[in-house]
Amino acid sequence: MAVYTEVTDEALRAFLADYPLGALRAFRGIAEGVENSNYALKTEAGDFILTLYERRVDPRELPWFLALMEHLAARGIDCPLPVKARDGQALRSLAGRPAAICTFLPGVWPRRVRPEHCAPLGAALARLHLAGADFDEVRPNGLGPASWGPLLERCRPGGDAVQPGLVAELDAALAAIRAAWPAEGVLPTGQIHADLFPDNVFFLDAEGGPRVSGLIDFYFACTDLLAYDIAVCLNAWCFEPDGSYNVTKAHALLSAYQKLRPLSAAERAALPVLCRGAAIRFLLTRLYDWTATPAGALVTRKDPLEYLRKLRFFAHATGAASLGA
Repeated sequence: MAVYTEVTDEALRAFLADYPLGALRAFRGIAEGVENSNYALKTEAGDFILTLYERRVDPRELPWFLALMEHLAARGIDCPLPVKARDGQALRSLAGRPAAICTFLPGVWPRRVRPEHCAPLGAALARLHLAGADFDEVRPNGLGPASWGPLLERCRPGGDAVQPGLVAELDAALAAIRAAWPAEGVLPTGQIHADLFPDNVFFLDAEGGPRVSGLIDFYFACTDLLAYDIAVCLNAWCFEPDGSYNVTKAHALLSAYQKLRPLSAAERAALPVLCRGAAIRFLLTRLYDWTATPAGALVTRKDPLEYLRKLRFFAHATGAASLGA
């Protein structure tokens, strides 16, 4: 459930009075997502999404996220466009939370990823990276490699209760990833989404197959290795429910990406370790939520062992070609 903060009709109408959107027609909570409270909003001006940012989002970083979305939308990326109030500000306060209204994007996210979803995804990711090239503001990746050791330490007391021997395996895996991680300046960097899972990509049916109609949830976006964003997508889109890696999906994703932004030789060589890094990042955040979340907390726990299986797969990858590149 993704409505953690309730909004009354009276509070919402007062909030909307600051926007040139006309009268409120309808609004309802959206029961998806895990980080923020989201509402579908209909006014005389059309359909919008109202987001209230919850405690796991640093309010000081919200202007960066909103500015990035505005920048990308201006360059033709199908992403939410923040709506500015009459005072020119997109970020305001509602029900004691920072809040913003963004444009509504049509489409649905794929509950079961098919190979025909992966080429449009790869192309959309490449376009995002190219569109962000002239966005000069920098936001370091707060969940990048420097965070993984401290995260593992926080998981250490309860990690082996999830699976015996898990902490020792992660210690070894993290040491190997750190040893192989690309040195600073070796790979191209830029603005990345960093969380482009299937539920953050909308599709519409079109002649010739599905097309991407929207990329959403930019609240993990940051300035980091562009190829790391690809690694996140290979983790999120290219495994089957039985845990097997679907190289057909991966090849479709990577081929479509490279038609718009070819990978350098160094990026191709680094792809296996970047995939291991993406796997351990999501494993550790899931493991922390699994072991440290008290009953009743506003966090949806997800199985960390799904990403242990992915980590093990990528640890045995022999090169970019074995991953579909």
